Amino acid sequence: MKILLIGAGGIIGAAIEKELAPRHDIVRIGRKSGDEHVDISDSASIRKLFERTGPFDALICAAGNVTFAPLGEMTEDTFALGLRDKLMGQVNLLLIGREFANEGASFTFTTGITSHDPIRSGASASLVNGAIDAFVRAAAIEMPRGVRVNSVSPNVLVEAMDSYAPYFRGFKPVAGAEVALAYAKSVEGLQTGQTYRVG
Repeated sequence: MKILLIGAGGIIGAAIEKELAPRHDIVRIGRKSGDEHVDISDSASIRKLFERTGPFDALICAAGNVTFAPLGEMTEDTFALGLRDKLMGQVNLLLIGREFANEGASFTFTTGITSHDPIRSGASASLVNGAIDAFVRAAAIEMPRGVRVNSVSPNVLVEAMDSYAPYFRGFKPVAGAEVALAYAKSVEGLQTGQTYRVG
């Protein structure tokens, strides 16, 4: 399969590539690194990406920004980052990408444990992750030509605990390699409308 991997330079992206590259053709995509570049918060940038890469069999997005801050400090503008980038970025990948997706292709998006297990300073992440998981369930029932869409909702990663430990006290972190298996299940399996929770 030809797989477009957005966020290939991150911890999750690297684990996904390691899992899938032996079996598939991976196009590594990042905001500033990789084979191709895209800003998922900009629909024009997304369209230009697809025009360059052409038809594909699977798209994985392991990218997206949200604001981590106490709710008392959050404003409409600070919520806007997650809404524009991680939420609408992934929604637009599907809305635009479906024009370029081969028959039976798949989209796999990334959410996170905060969709169902919130943390302090994580209201933006919870909002965005929950919205994407709900979008996946709804979009799956209307996708044409056998195109599938799923999301992966991982716990905090072992490899990211140096940065995120203060937010995730009491959580049992998961290894990137374990999370990557959920993406393989989404891409290489047959299910659609699913959220694969890891950890």
